[in-house]
Amino acid sequence: MKTTATFISFFAALLFIACGSSPSPKATNQASTSMETQATIDWTALGEEPLLDIETSMGIITVKLFKETPLHRDNFVKLASEGYFDGLIFHRVINNFMIQAGDPQSRHPQPGANYGSGGPGYTIPAEILPHYKHKKGAVAAARMGDHVNPERASSGSQFYIVHNDNGTPHLDGAYTVFGETVKGLEIIDKIAATPTINPGSNDRPVNDVFIINIRPAE
Repeated sequence: MKTTATFISFFAALLFIACGSSPSPKATNQASTSMETQATIDWTALGEEPLLDIETSMGIITVKLFKETPLHRDNFVKLASEGYFDGLIFHRVINNFMIQAGDPQSRHPQPGANYGSGGPGYTIPAEILPHYKHKKGAVAAARMGDHVNPERASSGSQFYIVHNDNGTPHLDGAYTVFGETVKGLEIIDKIAATPTINPGSNDRPVNDVFIINIRPAE
């Protein structure tokens, strides 16, 4: 298993990976546009707390990543710069709780399939800080449960955004919060409100919601 020593920071040279498209012509066009956009971005110009636009098929969510969680920040920016998130779906959506994405197996979503087990092949050491709470719009890393992951290491790519006006305080201190939403809470509301398949089970939206790309905020 790779470790965080293999990570490159977002100040390193870009490595582009081929991004798959969804079966729909619309998603195919979005993927092509995304790759053209990524090729023109100077990712080395980002500061210590980068602002990123998560462009979804329902609108744009702008997030700020925290400098106090550098392992998670740098890994997220690295994956975004590679186009890793492009074309993935929000595979788990629970209204008044959270919306979750980042499983590379969801790039070519199949009808009836469950997602949530995929990743880049490594985990990230926990960076759980008491002053970063699971407020609405908080960006946090998904992970395996304590019984198999007592060190609470984070998934290498899966993340969730909190959707609850009162936050989800029962998750505080248990998961790494590494960013927050600064614009687009209404988009999170829209995604969270979409009907899901088997609510309480896999919670995948009936109509898939895609991440088109993630890029530095304009």
